Amino acid sequence: MKRQGDLLIRKIKKLPEQAKKRQGRILAEGEATGHKHELDLEGILYEKGDTLYFSVPESETATLTHNEHGPLTFEAGTYKVVRQREYSPKSWRQVSD
Repeated sequence: MKRQGDLLIRKIKKLPEQAKKRQGRILAEGEATGHKHELDLEGILYEKGDTLYFSVPESETATLTHNEHGPLTFEAGTYKVVRQREYSPKSWRQVSD
């Protein structure tokens, strides 16, 4: 499990059934600063509903960068991206980064 700002990234055994391939390299854009959580590999993003996943091919690594956080490196495998949430007195909301 790794964290970068408002993202929590967990290694999982496999992509969920019916996950669809998604174009791009951006996992999330920062609401407060406009900075992006961006992977350095193309063609590895998937989504199912509102949840993002990425799958790093065997014998490769992927690096996740963001202007305000240190880079994170991921070995081959499949990962689930969770946007952190926080409680306010009226409701749950996503954490701003």
